[in-house]
Amino acid sequence: MADFSNQDVMKLREMTGVGMMDCKKALIETKGNMDEAVKFLREKGMAQAAKKAGRVAAEGIVDSYIHMGGKIGVLLEVNCETDFVARSDQFKELVHNLCMQIAAAKPEVVSIEEIPQEKIESEKEILYNQARNEPKPKPDAVIEKMVEGRIKKYYTEVCLLEQNYVKNPDITVKQLINETVSSIGEKISVRRFTRYEMGEGIEKRKDNFVDEIAEQLQSMNK
Repeated sequence: MADFSNQDVMKLREMTGVGMMDCKKALIETKGNMDEAVKFLREKGMAQAAKKAGRVAAEGIVDSYIHMGGKIGVLLEVNCETDFVARSDQFKELVHNLCMQIAAAKPEVVSIEEIPQEKIESEKEILYNQARNEPKPKPDAVIEKMVEGRIKKYYTEVCLLEQNYVKNPDITVKQLINETVSSIGEKISVRRFTRYEMGEGIEKRKDNFVDEIAEQLQSMNK
């Protein structure tokens, strides 16, 4: 039985500005202790980040990263509130690490909100069909949970902020940014990025060795 109520979750949200699910998780972790839950969120960098979410971040930098001898390239814009922070080593290091994250993990969008709803519905339909076509039939409630888990995994694959940070898989990219927000005291937002991979989208020549061998045998028999 939970040691807290929905009213406690709402109160914690009002105190910190953090989302409902994160507030609920904090109360679970701290067994309903409100003060400890606030501390928990602050240690995670969530409370400070949420309180600064409404601020305007119009400064920042555009950084680039080239990897594997020119095989992969990334352009990334990250915003902050002041030019002073934009020029700081800590902010520049964060942006460069995010560039490396994009190069390595191949996200498609910055956040879940950027995925078109029709794309999510299409992905869910595929996952539902996969679950229903598994050899051992499962109840609808189980299938629902399976799809829910798999769509969350999908988010971690395509959304930059939801991905595990490649340099420290124990945290997400969102948590990395929140920790930096807590440290520098300014709002930070990833605005946009572009990832290039050499030859991506080009239909490459596929060698058909069977046909080549057959041609060689025919020429030898002539």
